[in-house]
Amino acid sequence: MRCFLCRAVLASFVLLYSFQHCRAQESEKALTQPDNANGSGVDVQIRPAAPVHKFWDRENILLFSSVAFTRGMDYASTRNFQARGRKEILLPQDVVNNSAAFASLEAAGTMTSVGISYIFHRTGHHTSERWMSIGHISVTAFGDIRNYCLKSKHQ
Repeated sequence: MRCFLCRAVLASFVLLYSFQHCRAQESEKALTQPDNANGSGVDVQIRPAAPVHKFWDRENILLFSSVAFTRGMDYASTRNFQARGRKEILLPQDVVNNSAAFASLEAAGTMTSVGISYIFHRTGHHTSERWMSIGHISVTAFGDIRNYCLKSKHQ
């Protein structure tokens, strides 16, 4: 089981790395401008602004769908290990044992991730906008894998 968890962590890092480098990026060529009107002086390097994109573009839709999928898997994996006699340690049992409350909590987690990404988008932090969802997917997927790897208590 320990080897399986190591592989799961390694796979999540590979996934993070591939998301980062699969995205098309503009080249960061430095622009030079003269210091004064005569054209003489020190060159000033200016980085071009990050490319602006629509919030509901293809990449964000895929990321938000992945967040919703992993949250759904978290719901299913938690129910699975509860059926095998385990107890949830992060949330109160009143919430986890109530199916509607637990499903609402998972949906709220998804919408919070989308909301924080939107705040990053509106403030121009487009890289953070993407990494918010990627981090949420990775952490939730790790928890899902851990839940399915837990041994049953009753035997």
